[in-house]
Amino acid sequence: MRANDVIDSANRLIQRAEEVEALQYGEFTLTSGARSNFYFDGRLLSTDPECVHIISEVLLALTSTHEIDAFGGPAVGAVPIVGGMMLAAHAAGKPLKGFFVRSEAKSHGMGKRIEGHLRSGDKVAVFDDTISTGGSLIVAIEAVQSLGASVELLACILDRQQPATSRLASLDIPCFNLMTVNEHDQVVVDADTITRWFDD
Repeated sequence: MRANDVIDSANRLIQRAEEVEALQYGEFTLTSGARSNFYFDGRLLSTDPECVHIISEVLLALTSTHEIDAFGGPAVGAVPIVGGMMLAAHAAGKPLKGFFVRSEAKSHGMGKRIEGHLRSGDKVAVFDDTISTGGSLIVAIEAVQSLGASVELLACILDRQQPATSRLASLDIPCFNLMTVNEHDQVVVDADTITRWFDD
């Protein structure tokens, strides 16, 4: 995919987010307790067929720019997109394994924290729908690294430009996002980031 194609896809994603009410403007209180002028629900995007298709196609093109063995992220935000990515990768003939990271290890069975096909030595892309506090993403990164896999890139749909952004930057792992927040507190396509990652 070229940068202009990705920007077009991201614009359609924002339009579709408003159609399915995954993106709304008003007065909202976030899980962290912070106030926001908009509400973004990544779960409403990742359970919409068109959105899953758009996100998966873009992220598959993104992972193709790196030597990535596996794609995954924290439950529950990453789970639908992991499924979409595995389907897209299979259709494209690209070998890619999927996984997700539980918030806590299971208390029964094998007691797994990571579910799926991740193995030591794998090169990994870690995804979450939104970067706000960054907590779940960092937990997923640490779980992947503790297994002996290496995190080669991070990806999200929306970077809310909160302190987590600089916190994640300190990990020195390349991070890609489709959307960001402008000076008017509106969700917009992050054309600068897209252009840096995709050649036109």
